[in-house]
Amino acid sequence: MNFADDCFGDKVEQMAKALPDGGILMLENVRFHPEEEAKDEAVRMPFAERLARLADVYVNDAFGAAHRAHASTVTVAKVIKARSGPCAAGLLMERELKFLGEVFESPARPFVVLLGGAKVSDKIKVINRLIDKADALLIGGAMACTFMLAHGQKTGKSLVEPDHKQTALDAEAKARQRNVQFLLPTDFVVATPVETGKLDSKGRPIFDYVNLRTLSDDIPDDTQSLDIGPATARRYAEAIHGAKTILWNGPMGMFEDKRFAAGTEAIAQAVAAATQAGARSIIGGGDSVKALNQAGLGSKVTFMSTGGGATLEFLEGKELPGVAALTDK
Repeated sequence: MNFADDCFGDKVEQMAKALPDGGILMLENVRFHPEEEAKDEAVRMPFAERLARLADVYVNDAFGAAHRAHASTVTVAKVIKARSGPCAAGLLMERELKFLGEVFESPARPFVVLLGGAKVSDKIKVINRLIDKADALLIGGAMACTFMLAHGQKTGKSLVEPDHKQTALDAEAKARQRNVQFLLPTDFVVATPVETGKLDSKGRPIFDYVNLRTLSDDIPDDTQSLDIGPATARRYAEAIHGAKTILWNGPMGMFEDKRFAAGTEAIAQAVAAATQAGARSIIGGGDSVKALNQAGLGSKVTFMSTGGGATLEFLEGKELPGVAALTDK
């Protein structure tokens, strides 16, 4: 395999022409060129045409970028389609669309969904769509605290979205109307955040956490929720046991810190056990995959999506530009 230090130009074209049968030429990252991510297709088009000079066939296997209307994911395909060239999904893209699509088209039941992460606002479209499909929804992560706040509980320094309290209540009401089990944490692992005076790579303050404990009532003002508690983990594991289809998107807490990983690891073990008992389990990309691999259980589930934002948008029911651009999915 050869490597080119750019993704178009005379040198790259010469290297491509010199390839033997079955040879591979890897091009430089297209994102070094600002035209790749330009919002205006008129700006992307000349760049895409230069990329497409090398190609007779377009294959997109980058599901993780399929939600982006970029030159390499959409505009190159348009150029090749305009000259009657095929534009196909790669084998990974095909698997992503198959497994995620089957979740909505024909899930074996009971169908249990686990949703974690930070914000209700990030997941509400997914929640609303899944309520129409699932038998049970299990909520974890920091976004569970917005549901707590909506029910009048104190959440201390936990990450919450006060503007989305009604959003949370509406989701619960919709679940009741459709007779969908909607589970929220009943206990939390909490700690008091203490500034270290250090900043992370993005310039944000780094905190240490002291006075770790488990609570099943209001979270004190100086304290933050960082994981679901053991009682919630057991209750969620019971709900997962016996499921025939499982979709998991988002960790149950700040699993990157081992002190707050127990809840997420308990869920990972329950999902893996259900899978080994015959369930089909789909892990919805991003931190969920990291958490599963951290627990050493990545090989014990049916499918782990490579998408983050792409997976979420697919689950919301949006058409992904990188998929819509293909002639053969």
